[in-house]
Amino acid sequence: MKDRLVLPGIGLVSIVVLLGVAFILLGRQAQFEGGGTISGLPAVNAFLNGTSAVLLTVGYLFIRRKKVTRHKICMVTAFGVSCLFLVSYLIHHYQVGSTPFSGQGWIRPVYFTLLVTHICLAALIVPLALTTIYRGLNAQFGKHVKIARWTLPIWLYVSVSGVVVYVMLYQLYPAR
Repeated sequence: MKDRLVLPGIGLVSIVVLLGVAFILLGRQAQFEGGGTISGLPAVNAFLNGTSAVLLTVGYLFIRRKKVTRHKICMVTAFGVSCLFLVSYLIHHYQVGSTPFSGQGWIRPVYFTLLVTHICLAALIVPLALTTIYRGLNAQFGKHVKIARWTLPIWLYVSVSGVVVYVMLYQLYPAR
């Protein structure tokens, strides 16, 4: 496939995803409070984020040992798990809206610093991950390695910080 066709498509998909997430988080009221049947989704989302982090780490270890097929399987599976996370995350926030952080004192700036960096870097992951996967699957290995050096640590940070945000928001300082 030609880069001049695919890369703008990746840019378009990334913009649509970001606008969709922004609309659900900022542009509308939640359907109902409390969560009911979807109250378990934050834990599911944390599990999916943690699974993605493990797959990314294992995939990295495989490529360091020149196990290319296993690396591809781990990375594409990590992308699939992250897509499942995004769907589950959007369903949860479409239904419930945002959950306020109830921690007080020194933990508030720690939480919000973590949350802001998580959100900003999560916005970057969509185009980075799509471009990295495209380059790898199309045997553009020089370009794949160059962008993967940025994508992997950012994607790992987003996956792990997502789990930490869940623990802080729902386990350590649950809404009252």
